[in-house]
Amino acid sequence: MEEIAFFNGKFLPLQEVKVSVFETGFLSGLGLFESMRAYHNRIVYFNQHLHRIRDSSRLMEIEFPSSLKKMKQTIQQTVKINRLNDAYVRLTLWPAKKQTNILIVTRTYKPFSILDYQKGFSAGIAKFRQNENSPLAGIKSTNRILYELAYREAKKKGFAEAVILNNRGYLTEGTRSNIFFVKDKEIFTPSLACGCLGGITRRVIFALARKYNIIVQEGNFTLKDLYAAEEAFLTNSLMGIMPLSAVEKKIIGRGAKFFKVAHFFRQKYNLLLKYGI
Repeated sequence: MEEIAFFNGKFLPLQEVKVSVFETGFLSGLGLFESMRAYHNRIVYFNQHLHRIRDSSRLMEIEFPSSLKKMKQTIQQTVKINRLNDAYVRLTLWPAKKQTNILIVTRTYKPFSILDYQKGFSAGIAKFRQNENSPLAGIKSTNRILYELAYREAKKKGFAEAVILNNRGYLTEGTRSNIFFVKDKEIFTPSLACGCLGGITRRVIFALARKYNIIVQEGNFTLKDLYAAEEAFLTNSLMGIMPLSAVEKKIIGRGAKFFKVAHFFRQKYNLLLKYGI
C-alpha cells in the first residue's frame, strides 16, 4: 500500500512531498520532531508527546501550527488513512518564511525481537560529547548530528547503542534512549541538568517506581558507577524498556539472567500498553 503523509494541510503520497532545501529550518536543523508509537490504533502517551513538542517550539521560537486538539486529530487521521494498527509515527515541525511546516509520516511498527529483550543491548562509548549547556540539550531537535555520528560509530563497532557523556564526563543518555542503572535496590539515572532528554518513557519509569515504592535517584554519575551496577536498562517510546547488558564489551552486573528490574518494568509497561494509556 502506498504510504500517505500529511504535509501542510494535505494528505498525499509520501513520494510527492516536496520540501525546499532553501528553507531556513531545513538548512539549519532548526526543527522539532516527536517519534510516537500507535498501538491498536492508539497513540501511546499521546498528550505527553504533543505537550513536549509544543513546549519545545516555544523555547525555539517556532510557531506551533495548530491547536493541540487539531494536531491530535490530524495525526490520528494519518494513521487511519494508512490502515496501520501498530505503527511508528513521526511528527516534524520546522519554520519556513510564511508558516511552520508540518509533516506527519507513519510506517508499520517493527518490534524488537524477544531475543533482544532477553539478551539486552550492548553499547559503545561515544567519542562525541554532549554540551550540557547547549540550548538544544534536552530538546528533540532535528539538529541531530551528535546523535547520528555517535550512533554510526557504535554500529560500526558492532554495538546496538552508544552511551554519550557530557563535557564534565558524566553519563547523559544514549543516542536514542535514556539510561538507568540499578544498585542496592535503588534506581539511578542522569539528571536533566546533565543534558539528557526528558524522555516520555523515562517519566513512566518514575511513575511506576513511585507506585511500587522503588527509589529513583537523579544525579551526576560516571561510567564507573554504571560499571559497578547490578543491572542497567535503556528506555524510549518505541522499544519501551530494553536491558543494557554491556558497555564496551564489559558486562553490566551478572549478565542476562539477572535483568530482574528491567523485566519487571517492561512487564508493567506492557500492561499499560495493553489496557490503555
